[in-house]
Amino acid sequence: GAFARAMFRQALYMPALIAIRFDPDLERKYQVMVKAGKPKKFAITAIMRKLVVLANILPRQQRNWSPKPA
Repeated sequence: GAFARAMFRQALYMPALIAIRFDPDLERKYQVMVKAGKPKKFAITAIMRKLVVLANILPRQQRNWSPKPA
C-alpha cells in the first residue's frame, strides 16, 4: 500500500539524483522540465519513473544499459 510506495520512492530518490548528475540524457530531461516551470521535486520524480521503466524494459529486451553517444 502507501507504505510500500513510500519505501519505493525513498529507494529511488538518490539513484535519480545520481542519474541527473551523471547521465547526459536524463540531465537534459530534468533541465527541460525545470525550465518549463515544473517544480524540481516533480522533475526528480519523473526521472525516478524513467529509471523504473528502464529497469523493466532492459532485461525484457535482453539489453544492457548504455549511454547515448554524445
